[in-house]
Amino acid sequence: MSATVADSAPPALGVFERGLTLWVAACIVVGVLFGRLAPGAFRALAALEVAQINLPVGALIWVMIVPMLMRVDFGALGAVRRHWRGFGVTLFVNWAVKPFSMAALGWLFVRHLFAPWLPAEQLDSYIAGLILLAAAPCTAMVFVWSRLVRGEANFTLAQVALNDTVMVFAFAPIVALLLGVAAIRVPWATLLLSVTLYIVLPLALAQALRARLLRRGPAALEASLRRMQPWSLVALLATLVLLFGFQGEAIVRQPRVIALLAVPIALQVVFNATLAYGLNRWLGEAHCVAGPSALIGASNFFELAVAAAISLFGFASGAALATVVGVLIEVPVMLAVVAVVNRSRRWYEAVA
Repeated sequence: MSATVADSAPPALGVFERGLTLWVAACIVVGVLFGRLAPGAFRALAALEVAQINLPVGALIWVMIVPMLMRVDFGALGAVRRHWRGFGVTLFVNWAVKPFSMAALGWLFVRHLFAPWLPAEQLDSYIAGLILLAAAPCTAMVFVWSRLVRGEANFTLAQVALNDTVMVFAFAPIVALLLGVAAIRVPWATLLLSVTLYIVLPLALAQALRARLLRRGPAALEASLRRMQPWSLVALLATLVLLFGFQGEAIVRQPRVIALLAVPIALQVVFNATLAYGLNRWLGEAHCVAGPSALIGASNFFELAVAAAISLFGFASGAALATVVGVLIEVPVMLAVVAVVNRSRRWYEAVA
């Protein structure tokens, strides 16, 4: 892609993206209902594991994320030199700020302020889920957010490719470090296996498929991605139904857990978006770069977080529930960030 998205009006969200919060809410209802009506079926699915990796969820995650990773263009990395300040800001926020700020917010809210209203035996697990959620920057929805703020297309493509490259090497060490600091036991073998299964191998497969389709032309790639999109969305919803099927009893007993966990997640999105947006303006980066930089810095690769949480701590864990809360609030909070970025364009571009 050589043209910038700034050349056209921001498009509307698709039906799924626009209603993601409602879809997740429906999955809560369906999952809880099925989990209570057929607990034996869910226990049987949970037992289908190899090396602590749940096979049904692993298959669904691959169906979910491979089409997303096929959109990543590593050839766009050449654009790094052109917008080095924007790349520097986003990398700083994604890898030096976001995981650590989320760990701090988790410690403050989960272990202290909200502790009296949360199940004591799940406090560490909730914090682990929050850390997993923040340790991987968003891959798929970033393209939607960038279009909505008329972001520079090459910057967005290159930033996602750069983040995916860093994620292969940095995700496991950062998660292990922060879980260790929080005195949460880290099963290193499972963590590394999760990185291999949910980052390295899907990324390699996605890029191989992308290269093969591009040999037939860009139109062939886009047509394939459009055909695969429904399967990706169905896999996401099916994973959420399974997760809430196992979480059903806990949710029915304490529904306020979801609301309480949403607070640190929403705060970290706002904090990191504000930090990235402000740093880009301070460094003199263009608005078409600052917008997607702020949104990439704020959003999370929740598909990876859900898969890793299930692998590390299990379906019924607080960690798995915390990652799904991220899915629940991702769209409304990010749309609010999009609105602020668009409405503040004149302020941003004003000469001080």
